[in-house]
Amino acid sequence: MAFEKPAGRESALGPKKQFRTGEFGRPEERRGETGQAPRPGPVQAPRPSSVQGWDFNNCAIIVAHPDDEILWAGGTILLHGESRWTVITLCRKSDADRAAKFQRVMEYLGAKGIMGDLDDSPEQLPLAEKEVRKTILSLLPLDRFDLVMTHSRWGEYTRHLRHEEVSRAVLGLYNTKDLISKQVWMFAYEDGGGKYLPKPTRDCDVQVWLPEKIWQEKYKIKTEIYGFGTESFEAKTCPKQEAFWTLGAK
Repeated sequence: MAFEKPAGRESALGPKKQFRTGEFGRPEERRGETGQAPRPGPVQAPRPSSVQGWDFNNCAIIVAHPDDEILWAGGTILLHGESRWTVITLCRKSDADRAAKFQRVMEYLGAKGIMGDLDDSPEQLPLAEKEVRKTILSLLPLDRFDLVMTHSRWGEYTRHLRHEEVSRAVLGLYNTKDLISKQVWMFAYEDGGGKYLPKPTRDCDVQVWLPEKIWQEKYKIKTEIYGFGTESFEAKTCPKQEAFWTLGAK
């Protein structure tokens, strides 16, 4: 089924203040030079959120696989089409089917897409962080970013090693200033150790509440362009709230 971009989406988004920053607990080490966020603890009731504006013009998303950018942050991209987006996926360049779908999604979003070809075999043999860092630098445009998004240090579910490796490499490059960005946002989801589908963590720094039309658009990208079935993990997970931990200047 052909999926056409709905007309007038940008004009229907309303004010640019599209995300809520949760005033939950924020340990100082989460913003320290180590880039090491504390492991998510027990779920606690959130305090009221405060709405803040979007002030990011040049944005990059660095992920392990084509479709990770949509699953974990696609609604945020759709809400902010005025920003310039670069999406880097470190795996599946030689996968003709996934690569073609990724490029179609990038065209749809008006984003620049760049693919790498790190090993992504089912065995998930560990990759050296040096290799992952080198791959990111070889793909990353020589640019300064206002915002970089990437995986959590523990991934978003139990368990995909590549997600964790990409996060560690990105945070390492950020700490050594080989990756220059005002802020880094890490996807903030958990699955209770595999007990349920991934959902936003309650101790995240930012929650993006997706309007229904934006979520439906995100869902259609997953199912109609990337081609995931409605009973797939990806389609069932597809969060209506996108969540992030943050590093960097506010």
